[in-house]
Amino acid sequence: MSENQEVEHHKCLIIGSGPAGYTAAIYAARADMSPVMYQGLQPGGQLTITNDVENYPGYPDGINGPQMMIDFQKQAERFGTDVRFGMVTKVDFTGPLHKVWVDGKKEITADAIIISTGASAKWLGLESEQRLNGFGVSACAVCDGFFYKGQDVAIVGAGDTAAEEATYLSKLCNKVYMLVRKEEFRASKIMADRVLNTPNIEVLFNHETKEVLGEKGVEGVLAVNNKTGEETKLEVTGFFVAIGHKPNTDIFKGWLDMDEVGYLKVEKGTSKTKIPGVFASGDAADKVYRQAVTAAGTGCMAALDAERYLTEIGKH
Repeated sequence: MSENQEVEHHKCLIIGSGPAGYTAAIYAARADMSPVMYQGLQPGGQLTITNDVENYPGYPDGINGPQMMIDFQKQAERFGTDVRFGMVTKVDFTGPLHKVWVDGKKEITADAIIISTGASAKWLGLESEQRLNGFGVSACAVCDGFFYKGQDVAIVGAGDTAAEEATYLSKLCNKVYMLVRKEEFRASKIMADRVLNTPNIEVLFNHETKEVLGEKGVEGVLAVNNKTGEETKLEVTGFFVAIGHKPNTDIFKGWLDMDEVGYLKVEKGTSKTKIPGVFASGDAADKVYRQAVTAAGTGCMAALDAERYLTEIGKH
């Protein structure tokens, strides 16, 4: 930063958009906290790559994911949130004034910071998987399983989440193929047993996905046995990837407590991190539910916690 460039200061800074960030912004703006939001790399978050959202209350006919995030943003802006493009690339939480740098250069200080940077689903890295993302390929069985009622689907993964999602899909779908790369689950025994004892789940151990088949939608999956090289074509209309999520929290390493994967730790029943005045919401701090509605709820909590904090320190 050049010497004559003034450091910008704000009462409340929100890092990241999506249901958590926008909800925090709505509450913070209505409480006269004059929030500034930096939207991050993916404005609107994971919902911008979700075609149909049917499980969010208030939308009886469902809504397109990107449109839903436009609605959230408009509501936040209506109350005076300053929504900006840009990505926070560095933070410094040493003093009572929290410092952040946007796009590596612009320095900003804030009395309260709300983190809503979300998480990103891990993908297999196949061209066909990305091309059909939202057209039969999904990283959330709870979000999208309903669309495949009575159909045959495949799910890839070996951990507890994959086992849980396969079991969930088995209640909706005719048949669930579960592709497990090794010859055993990573899931806990109880979750693995549940899968193995579900009649309409067929587990294919030592199998990897070679390609997702279809032009405009999923028409099948080509799986390969990594021991024999034998290929199998699975006739499915849906393909679910459940190999984990990566919270977008790398810039907070060394400053905030997080688990081994990177999910931020908060004081139970609150959004408070170990740094006073820094609050975490949404999927960046939630490895259990990861739903738009729960993210929005924690965004509300973060704004209310931030307002109380600002009042306590005499800044509101």
